[in-house]
Amino acid sequence: MSTTLPLFWDLSSASKKERVDASVKLISALEQFQINHVPPQEGSDTEDGSRDALDLLNSPDVSYSIRRLVRGLASPRESSRLGFSVALTELLSRINTVTCAQVVSLISDSSKKQGSMTGQEERDILFARLFGLTAVIRSGLLVRQTPLPSSGSSNTQVSSIESYEEILKKLIEIGEAKSWLRESAWWTVGLAIDAVQDSSVPWKAKALGTTVEYLFSKDKESFWSPEKVAMTLKLQPLWPNHDWDSTLAPVFKGPNILSAGNLAPLGRVLKESALDDEEASNPGSGSWNPQIHFVWDMLFDRLLPASDSKQAPQGSFGEFFRVVVDESLFSSTSSAERKYWGFQVFKKALTRVSTDQLPMLFTKNLMRSWINHLSKSDRYLHKISLDVAKHIQSFVQENPALGFPLILQLTGINGSQEFDKLTRTKTVESILTVMDSEGIKNYIFSLLGQVNSKDADEDTAALNSRRTWIADQFAALIRNGSVPKSDEWIQVILDWYVVNGLYSIRKKSGSSSIQALRALPSPPFTEEFQAHCRTRLLSSLADLTSQTTVMKKGDITHKETAVASDGEFWISKVLSTLARLDKDTKHVDPLAPVDEETRALLDRVGKVHEKLSKVSSEKKEVARGFELVLSSLVLQCRCGEEDSVENLESCLSAASRMFASKKSSKKKSQQSALPTDDEPKPIDVLVDLLIGYLENASAYTRSVANEAFSHVTGAAQESTIDLILTQLERRKPAELAEAQEDMMDASSEEEDESSSEASDDDGSLSEESDDEDAQEIRNKIVDLLKTSGMGDDEDESDEESEELMDDEQMMAIDGHLAEIFRSRKDEQRSKKGVDAQREATHFKNRVLDLIDTFVKREPQSPLNIRLILPLIDLVTKSGMDEKQLSDKAQGILKNRLAKSKDVPANGRRDEVETILREIHQRVRKSHSAENLSVLNQSSLYLCRVLVQLNEDGCVARIYQESLDDYISRKASQANLSFFQDFVRRFPALGSKLRDPVLAASSSAVNAYRRCQAFQLLSVILSQLGKVCVSTFLDVLMRHLLIGRRMTRRSHRRSKRIYRKPC
Repeated sequence: MSTTLPLFWDLSSASKKERVDASVKLISALEQFQINHVPPQEGSDTEDGSRDALDLLNSPDVSYSIRRLVRGLASPRESSRLGFSVALTELLSRINTVTCAQVVSLISDSSKKQGSMTGQEERDILFARLFGLTAVIRSGLLVRQTPLPSSGSSNTQVSSIESYEEILKKLIEIGEAKSWLRESAWWTVGLAIDAVQDSSVPWKAKALGTTVEYLFSKDKESFWSPEKVAMTLKLQPLWPNHDWDSTLAPVFKGPNILSAGNLAPLGRVLKESALDDEEASNPGSGSWNPQIHFVWDMLFDRLLPASDSKQAPQGSFGEFFRVVVDESLFSSTSSAERKYWGFQVFKKALTRVSTDQLPMLFTKNLMRSWINHLSKSDRYLHKISLDVAKHIQSFVQENPALGFPLILQLTGINGSQEFDKLTRTKTVESILTVMDSEGIKNYIFSLLGQVNSKDADEDTAALNSRRTWIADQFAALIRNGSVPKSDEWIQVILDWYVVNGLYSIRKKSGSSSIQALRALPSPPFTEEFQAHCRTRLLSSLADLTSQTTVMKKGDITHKETAVASDGEFWISKVLSTLARLDKDTKHVDPLAPVDEETRALLDRVGKVHEKLSKVSSEKKEVARGFELVLSSLVLQCRCGEEDSVENLESCLSAASRMFASKKSSKKKSQQSALPTDDEPKPIDVLVDLLIGYLENASAYTRSVANEAFSHVTGAAQESTIDLILTQLERRKPAELAEAQEDMMDASSEEEDESSSEASDDDGSLSEESDDEDAQEIRNKIVDLLKTSGMGDDEDESDEESEELMDDEQMMAIDGHLAEIFRSRKDEQRSKKGVDAQREATHFKNRVLDLIDTFVKREPQSPLNIRLILPLIDLVTKSGMDEKQLSDKAQGILKNRLAKSKDVPANGRRDEVETILREIHQRVRKSHSAENLSVLNQSSLYLCRVLVQLNEDGCVARIYQESLDDYISRKASQANLSFFQDFVRRFPALGSKLRDPVLAASSSAVNAYRRCQAFQLLSVILSQLGKVCVSTFLDVLMRHLLIGRRMTRRSHRRSKRIYRKPC
């Protein structure tokens, strides 16, 4: 035993690996001991299971280990019960020299209850007995039929009916002793029944009869528990000839517990409540267990058998779930603990039901409780409700085809259309992201089926709310980038927006290719809803314009934005739908008919589109940009947007001049000889339109502007860049406010004239709207009159007040009144100035998006050089309220330009040198380390451009001037890293600074700058070869000696001055 004793300690380890390793080593050692053990030829009879019989047939180590393992089951230390029960089970399954009666006797003797035991000790004893009996059953010792070897009688059996009955009695006693152990004890009874049924013991029938007799005794026929239901479900197939009617009576009627008439009492049993409302609760009900009972698995096995099972379903699952779960566990009077069980039952059933049975799970009470507890985090069952939502999401990821039926239930009758909004989750949205395109399409058609009213008495407000929600759902599907996109269902949504937003359906067309024409709205759509459809159409096109589509041409794939899978712009597809609907006068009428002038303009657009499709490949990309802008303007014109017709004419003129044919270009060249006014370039006209798009707060215009500009960057010229940079110029808030006032005044003159008559009738309403502003002025005037001694009597009439005030008094208060009105005007102007400044900052942010696009698309364009100084001005001169603007400009300089692999190859040397010198001048005056970093990166970028132009000497000369200024002038704000980065980036140019740095060090303004000069020298030398370094060391030593002699002389001179008497 000296080799096995240390292993018992590890059986109690908290680590599962250590427990398993200890069990393997212990069992292996005991098997070897048992093989080497030679039992005596004659011994006493072993049927009584005495201690001597256990010692005679087993080696001392084995007999000791069996007793030690049985006693260890009662130990409360760490994981003793787990480790000892596993070892005991494995040992009993390996050796054939013990009987079931012997082991059961050992378990009973070691787990006897004594009167002096504490509560904890009593629980340990009950657990020891339960674990020990479970080990006997799992090891197979309960039904082992081989006789004991070397026994006195060859007929001595290892197992018997008496041993089975003993185990059954003790398990039932454990369940009756503690209600919270009843589930585990009866589950072990189920293990014993399965072991007997799977074996071939001769006493099988008698064992089943004994089990039924013990479990369904007459003195407890009215007491039912979930454990009893589980044993009924297990025993009925095994003993079908038994009289189950009388056994289940009086609680259940008939042998089938799952019949419709038995569902109500079954629900009360599974809820563990009283069978009758007047009765007390079940005796022996203990504390609540958060884990659902094992009987639910057995119930689902009967109701929802597996597809490969030959067993037919017993009872109706829908009726069972409604009565037993929804009306029982989720009833209004049910406790939170029972609802917790209900959510777990729902999770278990969700993975087993078929698609047809899925709607049966989302019952009324369950959905009400789920939404209620999921909506707020402080609800008692919020955690389990959130777990159910996550379980549904993971379930759909494994079964995408079930996503559509699930969404129908979540947004259906028992759910809510605003499920995600009510619950503050993204359950529906996450389900949509894992569905396939076919599922999304089915969901869209289901929403279209809810557009019309199904009930004549339905509230109009509720119907309009549902229609608005459907339109918003369509937009959300397009907006969500995680939802799998398909041209088919996107086109259905866009057509639906177009038909219902721009037309009224006269007659439905069942064979139309446009899905929206196949149903006549009933009742007709309101004007507000039609305007909402137009808004959603533009917002959906904005989302589609910014989304990327993977294009395939043979084996080559590339990504492109704003287009469908066939390469056509989504806006162009909408215009194609508009063209078809305009011709279909039989079924639709336009809400806003197009006049003749606009129709002629649209016809010109069609001709220009044909011309753009035939341009050469060199201008194809620019033509795509013009096509997108023209299409967007046409759509705006059809939607009734302001200034769309004027902008469309300008864009048409620019496109015609940009892509003029050869004949027309010759005519223009002949006419150019005549004196004409300067006409803006076509590309500048287009970019000016795009800038106007950016001024608009619409997401549609902003997305079109960014996408169109990305196509025309190759055609940009100096005037184009200057036009963009002009928008970044800083203006004073007062100027912005005045400009805004001028625009407001100009736009409101006509409105004032048209509404002058109505204002006379509604004067009282306008006075009420200005009460807050006017009251403040009145109070100031009253205070002024009081201080002047003229406003004391409030009841004084106007005529009397005029008689009291003479000319001198009027002149006295005239200046004060002017000051009051002037201060009020200044306050309004300052407020408008702040708003104007904020809008200007947002507009500049959008303009910077254009610059970022240009730098990204045209890294080799020499126009990039013109962007550097304006961007630096934004970084260095922006205020605290323009931090976002400054950060974006800094990102373009440091990430786009400085890190670009390509630099302009055709830049002008004078322009680059001028900008570089300006940057170095700013470096010498910059007090901010962040600004200095931006200037440094910009300087290095310009150096790359000059090196590309073979202007190395210019770069070295500019850096040498800045270096001399830094070393010789104390006020210089440059730092050492500014020069070190240059030397490391351009080692060849840095080597030219070697001698100038050494020469400048001798005339340094102080010792610190001289040390920094030597540090820069060390960086330069580290970049040079060994030969250059050795040659330079001699020169360096001479300069050091000269500097040392000069230092000594200055030191001696200072000593003589110090010693000189005063």
